[in-house]
Amino acid sequence: MSESSNIKPGMWARAADIAAQTPVERNRYVDLLRALSISAVVLGHWIIAAPGFVDGVRSLDHLLEIQPWSRWLTWVFQVMPVFFFVGGFSNGVSWDGAQKKGVRYSFWLESRLRRLLGPVIPLVILWAALGIVGYALAVPNQMIKIGSQISLVPVWFLSIYFIIVMLVPVTRALWRKLGLWSVSLPLCMAVIGDLVYFNTTHQWYGWFNYFFIWGAVHQLGYAWQQQRIGGTLPSFCLAVAAATCLVLLTQFGPYPISLIGVPGQEFSNTTPPKLPLIALGLTQIGLLLTFEKPMRRWLDKARVWTATVLINGFIMPIFLWHSTVMMLMIGLCFWLFPLVFTVVPGSGQWWSFRPVWVAVYFVVMMLCLPIFLWLEKKIGGGSSKHNTGIVVIVIGLGMCGGLAVLAGLGVAGKGMFGLNWLAICLPVVGTLALSLIGKKIVPNK
Repeated sequence: MSESSNIKPGMWARAADIAAQTPVERNRYVDLLRALSISAVVLGHWIIAAPGFVDGVRSLDHLLEIQPWSRWLTWVFQVMPVFFFVGGFSNGVSWDGAQKKGVRYSFWLESRLRRLLGPVIPLVILWAALGIVGYALAVPNQMIKIGSQISLVPVWFLSIYFIIVMLVPVTRALWRKLGLWSVSLPLCMAVIGDLVYFNTTHQWYGWFNYFFIWGAVHQLGYAWQQQRIGGTLPSFCLAVAAATCLVLLTQFGPYPISLIGVPGQEFSNTTPPKLPLIALGLTQIGLLLTFEKPMRRWLDKARVWTATVLINGFIMPIFLWHSTVMMLMIGLCFWLFPLVFTVVPGSGQWWSFRPVWVAVYFVVMMLCLPIFLWLEKKIGGGSSKHNTGIVVIVIGLGMCGGLAVLAGLGVAGKGMFGLNWLAICLPVVGTLALSLIGKKIVPNK
């Protein structure tokens, strides 16, 4: 459902052809939720960016820092739990199918690695090139750091998600043995992680919650795929109970209201992830499953399902590149049209122009999308080589480490041209290594 080569006038017809071939047993709601969750992330990022001038100096401010009330909006736009939940459903289906066909773990994992991390490589290369150009033009290193960090923030979840994908054989085996009880193990570890984080000097342990919290949500995806959770009334009760916990945690606990990081805030619910994200995830899962039956009936309509297929065909490139488009547009306007930033961020006039800015970002994004798809195909595409499982794991972990650093710090560093070449090279060299050191795949005759 995610394959697309170019955006052409006949894309609706091609999407309709794919939609017509959809197996009856496919849960189309999974595809819709994937598209909606990523779209919400894109829209949220486009809204909260607040560029302007502070004492005559260009500034890239953050709406959540300027207007504290806007932090409540993160309860709507923080939808990463939905993505990991949907990922658990999809990975369960994919791994079970691979086992039935006798596909080795190394083949399965490498295909997932190329599909997840391959499309990121053109984005990393572009920002490395922009960093070099910025250095040559004497652009302040801090501006390169902020611009690239904001643009590369979307790749953080791919790093965590791939590691969770890497553990699918283990987590799937735990699911088969323990069922819903397999969710309790990472959940309990997450509780311990928060207790240690807030009550001891060993805050480093809290960083393991990246795997415990998102692993627990991913495990719930198995439960959905196996039809162990769902139903209108139980799901609604789950949503109410979880929402109550979320309110209690953020109002009476040590957790901030914002469910994404806020610059200058002492604690963040996301770095590392903390229990409010579990409460949010359970709230979202409960609400989404409450409406699953009517939504699946709606998706049986040909035009609705075709539109869903079409959007899923290029939703990931939009996710990866949307912040870069935004940052390049902001930089261009700072250079050519600085007067557009004279409106005070957070003012009524500023809010009245947000739909205009979002529309501009969207139009530019769609105009550039064929280029992004072409880059993804040429630079981040597949290969006819195959590597052993240990090679895929080692290379994948290296790529994830590089992407995590880039998502947190951007491309700026202390190396040549003011760049962090180790973080840049890890994902790029990893992709090359997969194609160079693997064995040629010989088709069966």
